[in-house]
Amino acid sequence: MNITVIGAGVIGISWSALFLANGHTVTVYDVADDAPQRVRDGIAQCEPTLRSLGYDTTDMTARLTFCDDLDEAVREADVVQENGPERRDFKRRLWAQVEKAAKPTALLLSSSSGMTATSQSALMTDPGRMLIGHPFNPPHMIPLVEVVPGENTAPSAVDEAMRFYAALGKTPIRLRREIPGFAANRLQAALFKESVALVRAGMVTVEELDEIVVNSIGLRWATAGPFQSFHLGGGPSGFRGYLDHFATGVQLLWLHAATRPVVLTTRLKNRLVRQIDDSFGARPIQELEAERDAKQLAVRAALAPHPRSGDGDGDR
Repeated sequence: MNITVIGAGVIGISWSALFLANGHTVTVYDVADDAPQRVRDGIAQCEPTLRSLGYDTTDMTARLTFCDDLDEAVREADVVQENGPERRDFKRRLWAQVEKAAKPTALLLSSSSGMTATSQSALMTDPGRMLIGHPFNPPHMIPLVEVVPGENTAPSAVDEAMRFYAALGKTPIRLRREIPGFAANRLQAALFKESVALVRAGMVTVEELDEIVVNSIGLRWATAGPFQSFHLGGGPSGFRGYLDHFATGVQLLWLHAATRPVVLTTRLKNRLVRQIDDSFGARPIQELEAERDAKQLAVRAALAPHPRSGDGDGDR
């Protein structure tokens, strides 16, 4: 399969590595002069993780090419995975151009973390092939992809996207309607809002807040989501028992959570950055990434071994 990756940032590089590891041919479109070297270096950094997931990464960049002409880059693509700036006008112009140059059967996917397909496709003549395929960073590691159709996306395109991501070993989840930020990022935003509020109030530092999450709900949610966790917390009566015992308390927490609006003022941002710089921020980013990846690989292996693990076949 020919896949064109638009945008060679962190997400685009990670997608490229995963596509190549799955045996696909990848063309990267990025107008930056340093894009080819940056992509190759980034893919090399992804390779140890991919090997741990059971992929054969031998010579996989032999199927990697670069193109700085958008029309040429998408002309033979079966799938386009866009990872450009989160700017509405940019994406609208981009998809209008891609639509004219790409094959009418090409699947057009955006990695946008919050901008809907309906908004992005506003200038397209036929937006039926365009939809959201939002990964969690880094895509070559984290299984989730939120598949979110626009108002005009064809059901067949949604089905095709679900099959495409599943074949990559991802966990695609189809959202039933559009909402800015989709599902996972809205959950992140809610937790982050309360996290910032607690730091702002001086109850904890950023480092302590992270320790709280990692050693409680983070550990719990790695094996069971919020609803199943609370179902198990209800004893023999399950979630009904949980509601009977804790609904009032939860409602009070909702009413009093972040009682003042959380506004990321310059003063508050500087405070958060200063605390991070004084703790884990003092360590090199590459060191933190390697540690994160090793831990996430261990969690993935414990939860559900990757279907490719041990078969040595990364080219199907």
